[in-house]
Amino acid sequence: MRGDYEELVDEVSALVGAPATLEDRDFRLIAFGAHDSEDDGAMDPVRTRSILTRRSTTEVRSWFERFGIARATGPVRIPAAPSAGVFRGRICLPVRHRGIVHGYVWLLDDSDAAPGPDPRLIAAMEVCDRIGDRLAAESRAGADVGRELRAALTAGPGERRETARGALRAALGPDADEVHALVCVLGWTAAPDASASASAGSDDPTDGERELPGIRTTPGAAALCRVPSPGPLGPVPAAEPLAVLVRLRSAQHLSPARTAAARLLETSAAPGAVAGIGEPARGLAGLSDAWLQATTAARAARAQPRLAPVADWAGLGPYRMLAAIPPGAAPDPAVRPLLEPSHRELARTAEVYLDCAGQAGRTAAALAIHRQTLYYRLSRIEQLTGLDLDEGEDRLLLHMALKAARL
Repeated sequence: MRGDYEELVDEVSALVGAPATLEDRDFRLIAFGAHDSEDDGAMDPVRTRSILTRRSTTEVRSWFERFGIARATGPVRIPAAPSAGVFRGRICLPVRHRGIVHGYVWLLDDSDAAPGPDPRLIAAMEVCDRIGDRLAAESRAGADVGRELRAALTAGPGERRETARGALRAALGPDADEVHALVCVLGWTAAPDASASASAGSDDPTDGERELPGIRTTPGAAALCRVPSPGPLGPVPAAEPLAVLVRLRSAQHLSPARTAAARLLETSAAPGAVAGIGEPARGLAGLSDAWLQATTAARAARAQPRLAPVADWAGLGPYRMLAAIPPGAAPDPAVRPLLEPSHRELARTAEVYLDCAGQAGRTAAALAIHRQTLYYRLSRIEQLTGLDLDEGEDRLLLHMALKAARL
């Protein structure tokens, strides 16, 4: 698919006699044309950054959007703005399908161009229409696969689950038998203007209802959807968790899944979003287990800062065992008094003390308190819980209960 876009961008470059780049409507690079000009200025910082990092800066995006490119139906000339990092003017060719902008083709502006309609740009816009058709078809296909993934993850056991997995398998085609990892993103919220720009002037209900980033813009993603929470996932997230099915080269290389998770976290309009990655598996048979692992890893990333922002199931340590405790389950009766808001500092002291293997010196240093203060707090903890911190099983119970409370 990427090769198709590169061929179309090369066609635009040939028509206008200048190197072109294609970005999606979120200013992420899709393809760029060959650049063989002897004019070093043609590789200006904006184009270079777009090619090397596959995205534009916020300043560049804000400058370009001031000229109404999201609403434009024809070429838009944009002057230079050195303060925003745009040192040369641009021509923006909006890529649209049925009234929806799906991306932009960018050209360096020729300041010597004659006024009036440019036949080269008119011809280039016809190519942009074909690009828009391809992007729209890809978006619809991705939405279809996302719906099948949602159905497969929410279907109950038995025949209904098998039917849902069969539909997902059909939607994925040969990729269904490859190695995949499931990613769960908690707290992801779309940018306020994303759905508005997507639906403005649309007569395509699929595009108008589109809320999530396109499948193509999430590296390696085979499907992406919202999934209803089976129960409380710690603090109430801003929206239902996101599920992303990511194809891997092998079960030992999670990089595509981590990249997909990081890309989504970067696009969240709300701070504090986290992600978890389930254990990779070949085929779709273990989808339910992988989703439980991914949601658990995301919960752990939210609870434990050292695991954030992206945690994977294999690296959770004790949180893998704590996953067996249902979300929202009542805490152990002995530890419940310590978890009351009025005793928050004592609970933190107990957790740090146990994290430090019961070493008073390390604990006092970590908490920045005197040892005598620590001993007093430990005594209060024993009084509140009835536990003996010199007993291994009591310490184990307290430690696990405090970690479980984080989830």
